[in-house]
Amino acid sequence: MNSLSSAISADFLHEFPVNQQVCYLNHAAVAPWPASASKAVADFAQENSLLGATGYLNWLDKENSLREQIAGIIGTEHLNSVALVKNTSEALSVVAYGLDWQKDDLILISDDEFPSNRIIWESLAQKFGVRVEQLNIPMDNPEVNFLDAISGKTFHQKPKLISVSAVQYASGIRLNLAKLGKACKDNDILFCVDAIQAVGAMPFKCDDWHIDFAMADGHKWMLGPEGLGFFFVRQQHIETLNLYQYGWHMVEHAGNYDLKEWQPAKDAKRFECGSPNILATHALEASLSLLNKVGLDKVQQAIEENHEYLHQKLMALGAEILSPTKNQQRAGIVTFRIPGKDSTVLYKALMANEVICANRGGGVRFSPHFHTTKQVMDTAIEKLKGLLAE
Repeated sequence: MNSLSSAISADFLHEFPVNQQVCYLNHAAVAPWPASASKAVADFAQENSLLGATGYLNWLDKENSLREQIAGIIGTEHLNSVALVKNTSEALSVVAYGLDWQKDDLILISDDEFPSNRIIWESLAQKFGVRVEQLNIPMDNPEVNFLDAISGKTFHQKPKLISVSAVQYASGIRLNLAKLGKACKDNDILFCVDAIQAVGAMPFKCDDWHIDFAMADGHKWMLGPEGLGFFFVRQQHIETLNLYQYGWHMVEHAGNYDLKEWQPAKDAKRFECGSPNILATHALEASLSLLNKVGLDKVQQAIEENHEYLHQKLMALGAEILSPTKNQQRAGIVTFRIPGKDSTVLYKALMANEVICANRGGGVRFSPHFHTTKQVMDTAIEKLKGLLAE
């Protein structure tokens, strides 16, 4: 096992007591909170219980700190491009129903998208008659079909928008967003990225990769709670997206309740219509602070080492690896199947034996994070071996 991953696990062992309880290999679904996030929530709850909203201005400072943490972790210099939203689906809906559509406008997605990044576009087809086409993502050249479509080889028209997941939730294929983003920019195509399987697991660069819209809930690789995420909007789109949610929080000078004339905020806060989720804000801010303390480059390297470790151990058991094996095309997801074994049955047996994983993409999905210890992975492999011997 590479020394970096082991060293990081040792340095932050106290933050992840889950590693002493179960074999947690399910960060691509719902992550366990670090101890610092749990403490932040407990402290906030205690303060609220004792003092109510006495410290409300301090809570707003925590919200501002979260925005700054998010801007850093998603690679944007523009703090005013970051909105706080309930989840990925809400942000995708803001984009989908904020744009103007004409009948037969073309939207491209992949054929391996999580339903959030499919259903919203299909709803536009029902309402406005747009075309939604699904493109396959080959493991050996994931971007090729999108690049062909952008260049006009596939369809008779240029797509208006391409919406992809940075990392495919089932297969774990990682797209080269820099390559796709440049192609979209050069051809005047809107580029939307569901970043939920990437942000927190690797460096991310909204500005450099020419991403127009990006979004993610915080409960996977960002190690936060469900119900709070980010929505990135490139600056030129902030005031051109049509609004369909309104409330006291999304206006200029929010908090001045005596104003009779109002207008939407000129920054991304215009997409936040109501009261913020202060409780989740405390948790996610603590989790992102931890990730930044480790450093995203080191987080990515540790995840890659854990991915490779599990890959080799699974191969030794005769597993068929359904995820990419090349570093540049893989992320934290290792999906596998055992020939002759029903993956759903195997998944349920692993869960019953406290190996926390998922049943995705025709196999069992393991997804370790930077803190996952060698002992956790070894124990999971030994339990899998035992189940195969039965």
